[in-house]
Amino acid sequence: MAKLRFDIVSDTHGYLSPALLSALDGADAIVHAGDICSPSDYRTLEDIAPLHLCLGNNDWAYDYGLQIKKTCLFYGGGVLWEVNHYRERLKLAECDIAVCGHTHRPSIDNFGRIIVMNPGSPTFPRGMLGPTIGRVIIEDGTILSAEIVQLKN
Repeated sequence: MAKLRFDIVSDTHGYLSPALLSALDGADAIVHAGDICSPSDYRTLEDIAPLHLCLGNNDWAYDYGLQIKKTCLFYGGGVLWEVNHYRERLKLAECDIAVCGHTHRPSIDNFGRIIVMNPGSPTFPRGMLGPTIGRVIIEDGTILSAEIVQLKN
């Protein structure tokens, strides 16, 4: 199995900046932790790479299809992912990588073997780093790296 690059995004709120789109180029998959707020942005991200999306507090299922739920569970790169807009709603015992959003503040925490990532927001960042996304590299079911990537303004 080859190395796979998962780019993690949240809280785009209807705007995909040129810096974000450039950063996503080459992703093997995109994980969006909600508040995409735009059916056209949903389609744009799907055209870049396979998209795994959960609903945020500003999203409505009828905009994206009934298959999009408040929690997204999927296998990618040989690991189980759980994605929910709210960190407190993640069921960490069930996954290898958990992704949340909502706060617009990037963070990465390790709870034993489980990585919990909030990629921040590329659109309305809060905190000192400015616009951010997350990036996870996986090979043969092993997480090689998990990082926050600062986008150029």
